[in-house]
Parts: sequence; structure tokens; C-alpha cells
Amino acid sequence: MTKTAKAMRIWIVGASSGIGEQCAVEFARHGEKLILSARREDELERVRKRCIEAGAAHAEVLPLDLADTASLEARADSAWNTYGGLDILLCNAGISQRCDTDEAGMGIIRKVMEIDYFAPVTITKRILSHMLRSGGGRLACTGSIAGLFGSRQRCAYSSAKAALQRFYETIAAEYHDRGIYTTVLIPGRIRTEISLSALEASGRPHGVMDPGQEKGISAEKAARTMVKAIYRKKREKLVGGYELAMAYIKRFFPALAAIISRKVTN
Repeated sequence: MTKTAKAMRIWIVGASSGIGEQCAVEFARHGEKLILSARREDELERVRKRCIEAGAAHAEVLPLDLADTASLEARADSAWNTYGGLDILLCNAGISQRCDTDEAGMGIIRKVMEIDYFAPVTITKRILSHMLRSGGGRLACTGSIAGLFGSRQRCAYSSAKAALQRFYETIAAEYHDRGIYTTVLIPGRIRTEISLSALEASGRPHGVMDPGQEKGISAEKAARTMVKAIYRKKREKLVGGYELAMAYIKRFFPALAAIISRKVTN
């Protein structure tokens, strides 16, 4: 794997498993300096060791809890100070949902919005401020194809991802001329544990791998595409398989997209 001339300083939020873990390993293969964040410190340490073995110039663990929004600005400052600045922020962490809208209590909706929207916005705004003072940088977020249209049993998740994607697009419009580049990554069906931890109406984890997700592309393949898009400063990148056709159907044949959305759940 070709390494960058100078190691880039990269903070990955949501690096303990799935897409985030594989992105960390992929960046490590380029010889970058990494900061790995999530709730599970033991899993972060496991990923850190993988990254060192893969060729990372350095890797640090910075635990955080996205549900504790009040702590995130301080965590962002710690990440920034670890290597004396950041070149890339990847906000990847999130939680999904598996219940119809009338079954979803406001507690569930608020929790999903807090973790999937307000937490990454808090982190991104803090790092953006640092980057503007230091001359620029790259901000990337993991959205979802579910954020492009309404998806059954995902009212909060679709809403949060749509909002996050628009937030990043707004940053691109406002700060491109000041050296800020944004990349919105839009995965479809990827084989990760996200459906297992998705919230049901009761608040308990779904605990089931969605059939469609089980047939999706691997997290490793998704990460290769995502990391390449970030390096190339792509504004937006769809990641996945045949299900990505829905993005184009939604754009050019919205009535057909509405019919498909009514029929597809998992």
C-alpha cells in the first residue's frame, strides 16, 4: 500500500467495530497517525494493535460516549491536541432503529437523534473551529442511503442521517474557500453489527441481522472505497451494492421510489 509522504493525523469516531474499524486499518496501511474513539475501550485497544500491525505511524485510544453530548467538546479538544492538530476527522459512529413510527416513543427518537446527529455535529463544529484557525482540513461523515429517502421502521435513523448529510453539505458551501473539504459517505447494505444493536420500540437491541444486510458487501470492501473517497476529497460517495440504485430511482423516478419504499423493510 502506498504511504503518504507525511503521516496524516486522523481521528475516527466510532472505530471499535465494523466500518470504523476497517477504515482505521485501511488508513493504517497508508502509514497515518490515528486516534481511535468509541465507548468500548477494550475493543479500541484491540483495533489499535491491528492498526500498528498494519503500518500506522502511531495510534492512540480516546474513549468517549456519544450519548454524553456535554463531554464531546472537551474530547474533541483532546483529540486535536494529541498530535498538535488534525488533518482528517471521520465521524462514523451511530445507532439504528427497528420499529414503526407510531411505536417509537419520543425517548427512542431523541436517543437516535442525539447519537446520530447532535453528537457528530458537536464534534464536527469543534474540530471545524480548530481547522479554520490552522488553515483548513478534511471533515468526513458516514451517512446512510436511508438518509436519502424515508425508510420503514427507521423514522429517527433516516431523519438523523438526512440531517447530518445536509449539515456537512452546508459546511462545504460555507467553508470550501477557507480550505475545508467535506466528504459525505453514503453506505447501503454493509455486513456490520448495526442491525443487532438497533433500537426496538421497547428500547432493547434488535438482536437480529437483517437479511438484506447479511447479503451486503463486507466492511473491508466498504472501508477501501470510503478511505479512497476521503483521500480524493470526494464531496459524496455511495458505498454498497445493487441497493444503491435506489439513490438514482429516487432522483429520476420519485413515484417508483415511493412504491419501493413502502414494500422494503430489511
